[in-house]
Amino acid sequence: MERIEYEDRQESLLRALQQNVAPGTKMVVVILPTNRKDKYDCVKKYLCVQCATPSQCVVARTLSRPQALMTIATKIALQINCKMGGELWHVEIPLDFLMVVGIDCYHDIAAGRRSIGALVASLNKDMTQWYSKCVLQSRGQEIMDGLKGALQGALQAWMTCNHKPPTRIIVYRDGVGDGMLQSVVSYEVKQILDCIKSTMGEYMPKLAVVVVKKRISSRFFALMDRNLSNPPPGTVIDTHVTRPEWYDFFIVSQAVHMGSVTPTHYNVVYDSSGLKPDHMQRLTYKLCHMYYNWQGIIRVPAPCQYAHKLAFLVGQSIHKEPDSSLDNQLYYL
Repeated sequence: MERIEYEDRQESLLRALQQNVAPGTKMVVVILPTNRKDKYDCVKKYLCVQCATPSQCVVARTLSRPQALMTIATKIALQINCKMGGELWHVEIPLDFLMVVGIDCYHDIAAGRRSIGALVASLNKDMTQWYSKCVLQSRGQEIMDGLKGALQGALQAWMTCNHKPPTRIIVYRDGVGDGMLQSVVSYEVKQILDCIKSTMGEYMPKLAVVVVKKRISSRFFALMDRNLSNPPPGTVIDTHVTRPEWYDFFIVSQAVHMGSVTPTHYNVVYDSSGLKPDHMQRLTYKLCHMYYNWQGIIRVPAPCQYAHKLAFLVGQSIHKEPDSSLDNQLYYL
């Protein structure tokens, strides 16, 4: 472990990284004097693109609170651990050789609203190892065009880890409004099927494509002890208020202390997985526990949130495709 000091200038910070971070470095922790975006971007650009190394940025003010230092240090240690490939926790998922995929997109305003697509796929049964890929596309280009290569890379990485193809693939597609739903059904599902066929040959795993929608106005309440309250986490609503022509359901995955909880709406637009709706709903809820940046339950399945974090990092700070040697690490948390 080596400690390097730098002056409070972006040029000094970059020079310190260039002179001291060599290929093969396991982890770089950077203490930033302030939360200025340009310095954070400088670190991430260099360590994600030019010298592929997982990194953790910490603002100095965060470490100046002695009463919370142990909590902060524990959180930083957990992030460093998972960025280096550690497995923090897992949930029991009984399905063997199941691969789950999260897809999200981000529009980079700094680059003329260029679309950034991110794909994150599980590589093991416990959903603790992930393959991540981000692609930058021209404005107006279909997201799945660029992500076909990413999905092929994920399938090849799965084969390397498991020595056999997945028997089922569940794709969670985030970042889709109702207006784009038909595009996903008519275009993206076909692209996914073509990509799997071109990679797997004659073997075709069972597939489900699930559209994830967070920006919804629906709210649900539970009658408990004659009082209306928020439904408990894990509540599933799949009748009466769902669309009869769709295979859709709502899941309340979080508990909130103030206001009404917002459920997440899931729409299964393609399904040859052979899973019963109960099993699909249970799997989806379990995946909401697998996001390593939060020690609790999140609103969407972990691969969706990982894909969002990756696309956001690239769109906000890097503006280039990260080095491929980082694909098997959660370096963007």
